[in-house]
Amino acid sequence: MPEGDMLYRRLVEFYEKIEKTTSRIAMTEYLVALFKETPVEVLDKVIYLTQGKLRPDYEGVELGVAEKLTLRAIARAVGVSQGKVEELYKKLGDPGLTAQQLLEKYRAGGLTAFLGGAAVTQPLTVRRVYDSLMKIAKAQGEGSQDVKVNTLVSLLRDAEPIEAKYLVRTVTGRLRLGVADMTILDALAIAFTGKKAARTVLEKAYTKHPDLGYIATVLAREGLDKLKEMKIQVGIPILPMLAERLSDPQEILDKLGGKCLAEYKYDGERVQAHRKGDKVWLFSRRLENITHHYPDVVEYVKRLKSDEFVVEGEVVAVDPNTGDMLPFQELMHRRRKYDVEKAMEEYPVRIYLFDIVYREGEELIELPLPERKKHLSEITAEDDHVRLAVGKIIVNPRDLMLFFEQAISEGCEGLMCKSIGPESIYQMGARGWLWIKFKRDYRMEMTDTVDLVVVGAFYGRGKRAGTYGALLMAAYSPEEDVFKTVCKVGSGFTDEDLAKLPGLLEPYKIDHRHPRVVSKIEADVWFVPAIVLEIIGAEITLSPLHTCCLNSIQEGAGLAIRFPRFTGRYRFDKKPEQATTERELIEMYKSQKKTVLR
Repeated sequence: MPEGDMLYRRLVEFYEKIEKTTSRIAMTEYLVALFKETPVEVLDKVIYLTQGKLRPDYEGVELGVAEKLTLRAIARAVGVSQGKVEELYKKLGDPGLTAQQLLEKYRAGGLTAFLGGAAVTQPLTVRRVYDSLMKIAKAQGEGSQDVKVNTLVSLLRDAEPIEAKYLVRTVTGRLRLGVADMTILDALAIAFTGKKAARTVLEKAYTKHPDLGYIATVLAREGLDKLKEMKIQVGIPILPMLAERLSDPQEILDKLGGKCLAEYKYDGERVQAHRKGDKVWLFSRRLENITHHYPDVVEYVKRLKSDEFVVEGEVVAVDPNTGDMLPFQELMHRRRKYDVEKAMEEYPVRIYLFDIVYREGEELIELPLPERKKHLSEITAEDDHVRLAVGKIIVNPRDLMLFFEQAISEGCEGLMCKSIGPESIYQMGARGWLWIKFKRDYRMEMTDTVDLVVVGAFYGRGKRAGTYGALLMAAYSPEEDVFKTVCKVGSGFTDEDLAKLPGLLEPYKIDHRHPRVVSKIEADVWFVPAIVLEIIGAEITLSPLHTCCLNSIQEGAGLAIRFPRFTGRYRFDKKPEQATTERELIEMYKSQKKTVLR
């Protein structure tokens, strides 16, 4: 094996341990051990592979290989018919296990069909696996399918059965380890500094350069001090600032020092726009490169009066006849690979800018919001396509409520209330009381929605036999980096939803509760926390069955959503860590109770 490389088998041994554990602490310990023995030359590759990817999200390198192609590669590598592979796959439901079992059977039997009876002579290394997978990901155009299949066949022929399991899961996007970014940062801090406390430095660097492979390599080669020098780079997204949630105007103003900037909360897609000369990048809230979906927005961004900047805005669909804002669902028609020009005509958009974090070589994140707003105004010439977010300085609850009603009447979700004091910096990747969502008042009924993560499912009966009858939903705890159950939802799903849910969730299916899921309820099926759904219910109530906010309001009780219902909105624009938090649900519960008592 070449120096600076690592046997893929060794990596797979760690995967086996991580996959089987239900303990987040144990998961972190396995990662620490893995990173300590990984040569620095392939450390970034080990981290990407462990995340089930090849590059950071913002580079848009997609590895997913279609099932049919993967099964064809397995058939060729093993020397059996594709029909035989498909038959076993239907039985197992996991292409990785399918490859593993076939290799075990035919190698153990010594059949000449497999490699003409030859044994594996070239053990797989991390570098070879990574480079081969990158070749698969980059294959495009005529003949690309043959390149993908041939490359995968070559890997499988040299793979041990257990390696084949994870190779196939990786290429089909079903690795299922569910290792969180923050867990990797914890493990890196311990592995290379001996102290978990160093995670703070790593996390700050990560907010400016969200590429764990890069962060790990810099840490291993140059140390913690080098990470402290990390700067914003145009073309590389930063982690977006997040908001808390309250429903009482007086509480909001009290939290923000009696005065705030209230801005419309648009029902669109949050976009981070970068420009350097003629080059423009657009990134989603999840840090995905979505430039391709919005060529019109690229042109709008080029109209701004600066050659180098990073701004944030909300892209909103508009009615081409009236110019009125349309709901989020209409905007999702723009999320397509093909016929983008046609979609631009059918679903025109406008971008409302609300913040700027970098301009002409200067980071602005430490500036108070009013100063950042001044920079944003200086470079923005408003027209029908580019506008500044509608905002107003508010100093009393009555005016805040009136402005809220105005926002709702114009098609917005509510308001974003922002601190304008000296402390109002841009907190990358953090939730804090500098930004507060004011969406709706929680009266006897829960009139606002929450975004929850699917962590489990229950088999359907009767008309729902063969699909899932209900999903186990969870809120996020940023402090613990875990997901805690808050309801089982079985209503609001159309027949079409029910038909597609098993396929949508299949890539995340695992055979035990995930280490980052805290649940008293035993689901029929467990999932890696990944898919976010919008949920509404009758009210938030105390429950001894659910773990969300357990013991926060009452000893022995958590919070649950009563009569939850799926709104029909899949939040593919949100990472699971951007779902509704425990703290938000506590605030919703308290506000609801106050209103009931009045």
